[in-house]
Amino acid sequence: MSASIDTIFSKIIRREIPADIVYEDDLALAFKDVNPQAPVHILVIPKKPIPQLAEAESQDHALLGHLLLTAKRVAEQAGLKNGYRLVINTGADGGQTVYHLHLHILGGRHLAWPPG
Repeated sequence: MSASIDTIFSKIIRREIPADIVYEDDLALAFKDVNPQAPVHILVIPKKPIPQLAEAESQDHALLGHLLLTAKRVAEQAGLKNGYRLVINTGADGGQTVYHLHLHILGGRHLAWPPG
């Protein structure tokens, strides 16, 4: 996949379509998932269009770390004191449907393991 592919997340970043944004900085954006799989389901995305984790490069290491710390901050803001799950789906077999790297923050209830 090419990093130049326009996705729904690119359109959210550009404010071409609405989203319930809960956090934003120069590198990342976080917004509520439109099809939540838990009481709290928030997506954290980089503003840089990386299609999937498998296509991240060594120069993206600081950005990837920033996404994890952003997820932590957003989870704290959402009140997920008892824990949460952080998921990155990569590729078709990994369940990825939007080819713009994104982290799912899932919480607000007990999450069983294995997930499915």
